[in-house]
Amino acid sequence: MRDPYEVLGVAPSASAEVIKTAYRKAARLYHPDRNPDPGAAARFRDIQAAYDLLSDEAKRRDYDALRQRNLIDDPLQEATSLWASYIEKVIS
Repeated sequence: MRDPYEVLGVAPSASAEVIKTAYRKAARLYHPDRNPDPGAAARFRDIQAAYDLLSDEAKRRDYDALRQRNLIDDPLQEATSLWASYIEKVIS
């Protein structure tokens, strides 16, 4: 599943009301009864799954914690640190 914030087009800091508004807008746009595009049904399912996750406070908190653990704040600094550590071990 794609990032639910990306699916709904909202920031991770978005309030519950902003998420609900984005969901309703996207759902109207991609609902299979209103959109004849063959990919609309799949897109609608993604939108529904994203909203189900983000609208439940506990699920959203768990997802945000997992997402935070998977993100590196400064990838360049992390890579530099890893390479420096590796080179020190090789040279020693």
